[in-house]
Amino acid sequence: MIATWCQGPFEDFIQASIDGWNRGVRILHFLGGSSVAVAGNRAIAQTKMTISQRASVEGVLCDVVCTGRFYDFFEKRKGEWGMLLRQPIYEKDRIDPLDPGAALKLDPDLLAQFPEGYRHLAYLQSRIGYAVKRDLPGLTGPDVERLYARGAEWLAGKPLTPYSG
Repeated sequence: MIATWCQGPFEDFIQASIDGWNRGVRILHFLGGSSVAVAGNRAIAQTKMTISQRASVEGVLCDVVCTGRFYDFFEKRKGEWGMLLRQPIYEKDRIDPLDPGAALKLDPDLLAQFPEGYRHLAYLQSRIGYAVKRDLPGLTGPDVERLYARGAEWLAGKPLTPYSG
C-alpha cells in the first residue's frame, strides 16, 4: 500500500491504521465507479475515490477532502484474484473549517512543499505528526506517467517492480 502517510505491506498499513485510530486519527474513504483492464491473469483497476479527514489544523477544526483514483494491480493465482499493490492518484483537494466564521491561517512555506493534488491533506497530516511522502502521482505529470507505464508493463507480463517514486 502506498499512501501519503504510510508505504509498505498491507500488514504495516493495517497496524498503522489501528495505531492512528487509537491516537484519534479519523479518515473516511468513499469509493465510486471502477474500470478494469484485464490481460490474462493480470489486471489494473482504477476506482474513483474520495478521502475525508477531520482534524485540528492551526487550532481550527477542519475537514480535508481529497479526490482521486485508486490504481490497483491485481493478479489471478490458483483461480483467485488478489490485489498486489494499491497506488492512489491524488487529483485535487481542499480544506474547510467546520466553523465557517473561523479564521484559518496556513503556513504558506509548508503548504508549498506538497504536490497540488494532495497539498491540504498532506498539510493536515504533517501537522498531526505524519512524515508525508511528497512525490505521489497527481492528475498530470511525470509521477502519474511513470505509474501508467508501470501498469502497462505489468499487463504486458513484466514483473511488478518496487515503487521508486
